[in-house]
Amino acid sequence: MGIQLQELLSALPWEMEAEIEDVQIEGLAFDSREVEGGDLFVAFKGLEFDGHDYIPQAIEAGAVAVVIEDDRYLRSPLGELWPLPCILVPNAREALAHMAAAFHHFPSRKLRVIGVTGTDGKTTTVNLIWSVLEVAGHTAGFISSVNAVIGHDQYDTGLHTTTPNALEVQGYLAQMVEAGADYAVLEATSHGLAQHRVTACDFDLAAVTNITHEHLDYHDTFEEYREAKARLFRSLATSVRKPQTPKVAVLNVDDPSFSYLRDIPADVQLTYGLHGDAQFTARDIVLSASGISFTAVTPQGTFPVETNLVGRFNVYNALATISVAVSQEIPVVHIQEGIRAVSQVTGRMERIHLGQPFQVVIDFAHTPNSLQNALEAARGMTEGQITVVFGCAGLRDREKRPVMGEIAGRLADKIVITAEDPRTEDLDQIMAQIAHGCEEVGREAEADYWRIGDRGEAIQFAIDMAQEGDLVLVTGKGHEQSMCFGTTEYPWSDHEAVREALSRRFEHTDRK
Repeated sequence: MGIQLQELLSALPWEMEAEIEDVQIEGLAFDSREVEGGDLFVAFKGLEFDGHDYIPQAIEAGAVAVVIEDDRYLRSPLGELWPLPCILVPNAREALAHMAAAFHHFPSRKLRVIGVTGTDGKTTTVNLIWSVLEVAGHTAGFISSVNAVIGHDQYDTGLHTTTPNALEVQGYLAQMVEAGADYAVLEATSHGLAQHRVTACDFDLAAVTNITHEHLDYHDTFEEYREAKARLFRSLATSVRKPQTPKVAVLNVDDPSFSYLRDIPADVQLTYGLHGDAQFTARDIVLSASGISFTAVTPQGTFPVETNLVGRFNVYNALATISVAVSQEIPVVHIQEGIRAVSQVTGRMERIHLGQPFQVVIDFAHTPNSLQNALEAARGMTEGQITVVFGCAGLRDREKRPVMGEIAGRLADKIVITAEDPRTEDLDQIMAQIAHGCEEVGREAEADYWRIGDRGEAIQFAIDMAQEGDLVLVTGKGHEQSMCFGTTEYPWSDHEAVREALSRRFEHTDRK
């Protein structure tokens, strides 16, 4: 499956200043521990490690060429030229994406590619769009922050990541092509866009859910964060055009991002929302503990929609899906059936039922907006009390901690503050910042809210407090399979913790 180095370099968006020896490339790698004989090693500076420091290890492992972005590494630590082609580029992450696409023979050019970005709702919207496409008779694959689905196969996309890296993305797209897919649906996170993980994906449609306060630890300002999301829409103008496939932008008129994104050119611009002047909207909305029903109002007419998903925010996700589907000329009956077919999405208002007389829901909510949406949805699912278990991540956006404490204090009856990837920060300080928000709205320690650093103990405490008809909402981790303490990722699953807590409670009850 090898490819010549010159063929990979021809895919880069920059001119090479010097002639470079051509060699056969058998694979690509950016982690020296994963290099195999014949590989091209791409070195770039990460958040914790600098790949340039591991060039000797990559060469020892069998790398036959190296791509760098720091000219200090054009020579070895001994001052000698490397004994293989060494290519200097302005941005090695971007180079990796283009070369990965070339290595797999540009798979996205053989697919219609739909990208979904936003702060909240991306994964659910990706699942809804994929379901509609499949019901309509298309062969579609998707890549989300939870998993990748290609034909009948599913792949975990990482213990604790957002968009998979560029090598994985292009590899998954190539598998979709091989499986005969005609559509790919990609979740495009702000990190994925800023770090070029979805660069060289030739998008045909870009959709946004919303853009709210998040990831300001990485992007520094909200404007930078918003611009990272906007890259998906800007890519429509630069990606390869496919026959009879217009470039489409789907925007949320109710979100503050609308005024910013609407000025980015696209062949077709579609709008959805509940309050603004949108082409796709909903009326007669009925929210219940078992799902949602509404009448979709579209340029193609009105029709009823039903979904097993809960919460008003999922009306927006459904409207985004309908907008995408109509742009692809999918019949209404398939839109209805595809939306109805998605009963739950892993870690997104996912109900866990082991026969207990109260509800337990796991949700990924880790932003102020998503926590508020989850709690409002939970209020519509029960007439009993709501206990929320959540924390805030260390080394991440610190400003949101008291804000989320205040939201929980207003909307939940009981609050259990706990760990959510404290990393190298002091967990007690993180919990104190959240607690401050609870106290700002009059909630009292040990009466309305509790601080329990051990997440397993916190979940057990909340489940032991629950009475018949109550609801326990566990947020912040969702689908994730690890939790970070210090610099180490330890295995963790909210799903396992909830099931174990329920088993322990009812084993204890049975003994009585």
